[in-house]
Amino acid sequence: MTDVQLPLRASGKKDVRLKQGNMKKYLLFILSFLFVLFGCGNLSADQFHDGDIIFQTSLSSQSAAIQLATRSRYSHMGMIIFQNGKPYVFEAIRTVQYTPLDQWIDRGKNGKYVVKRLRNAEKLITSKSIEKLKTVAATFEGKPYDLTFEWSDDSIYCSELVWKIYNRAFGIQVGRLKMLKDFDLSNSVVKNKIRERYGNNIPMNETVVSPGDMFSSEMLYIVSEN
Repeated sequence: MTDVQLPLRASGKKDVRLKQGNMKKYLLFILSFLFVLFGCGNLSADQFHDGDIIFQTSLSSQSAAIQLATRSRYSHMGMIIFQNGKPYVFEAIRTVQYTPLDQWIDRGKNGKYVVKRLRNAEKLITSKSIEKLKTVAATFEGKPYDLTFEWSDDSIYCSELVWKIYNRAFGIQVGRLKMLKDFDLSNSVVKNKIRERYGNNIPMNETVVSPGDMFSSEMLYIVSEN
């Protein structure tokens, strides 16, 4: 009787192990499917609108200095604008240019981003006003990046670009303007970057708007993040 039962018990355990293995494979398949379906790599253009503002942590050489000086994790930003039905980020990088949204996201730290929108966007952003937004944006396209963060249109940095487009298209100010001296310039990383850009002639009274100050604006709310 014992000799007969032992193989049956072993077989039972084997069946259980097989069932458990199949269940794990099934769960892994489901998880993989959900990741592909809802993962950040599959962006839906439907969730974004013209004029949305997108933020990220840049991997540029100046990113750490910007984060420390502004006390914000966000060191780069741009404006989402659709062209031929596809979302692009209008940004100031080497020059002011349009970058496909997925490429822009991939360029940031860990592919992380946050998209924000005006609280009254449904009233302010109409088909007619979108054209005005794009017309203003076009006046900046091709301009060089502003390494010294000056408040002129000769060259443009990222947050300045978005701030001026909204201001000139709609007469609104998204984010508080500051002077360079208002930021935290005490860290050695910041000091070294300032010395690199300005030498001994630091324009402490220069008007500046940072990605962090625009991100914190009460005029905006979060639409999407990952």
